[in-house]
Amino acid sequence: MIVTHEREKLIQAVNYFARHTRKFGKTKLYKLLYFLDFEHFKQTGRDVTGLTYFAWPMGPVPVSLHEEIDNPKPDLTDAFDFERRAIGDGWRLNIEPKVPFSESHFSKREMMILKNLAEEYRDTDADKMIEATHLENLPWDRVYNKDGRKQQEIPYDLALRNDERDRMMKIIEERKDLLEKLK
Repeated sequence: MIVTHEREKLIQAVNYFARHTRKFGKTKLYKLLYFLDFEHFKQTGRDVTGLTYFAWPMGPVPVSLHEEIDNPKPDLTDAFDFERRAIGDGWRLNIEPKVPFSESHFSKREMMILKNLAEEYRDTDADKMIEATHLENLPWDRVYNKDGRKQQEIPYDLALRNDERDRMMKIIEERKDLLEKLK
């Protein structure tokens, strides 16, 4: 199996969050990855993990990862142990790293965002993570509530204010044009 740079970043981001937060299960993972990708996009015009998020009732969900967790690819099973644990009236999927974390895959900015998110949400449970993604005018709210596009993709450009979006989209188009010329 070929592991792309984005895939390695995804695995290492999961590894980092699993090591530096508590009450860490699927829901918290999805929300932390969403915050990582959307914050990085807001700052640079690029996501970190390559995931696409959808507006589900409980907040943003990276559907491809959600589907894979039930039947993980070898690179995930090599990196993590997945175990269902009972908590209260329900259960949580515990994600335990089997490999050391390596920050070599991340830029300084990406590491800063990872560290800030882990610190901010270290002790936050899944319900509070859901609340954090449901705040008014954040991308999930705009897709799910304002546009009524339930279960639909959350565009990354919603991380930007309108004035920022126009400027960032112009920069992204210029980068694409430059890359095409270099090919």
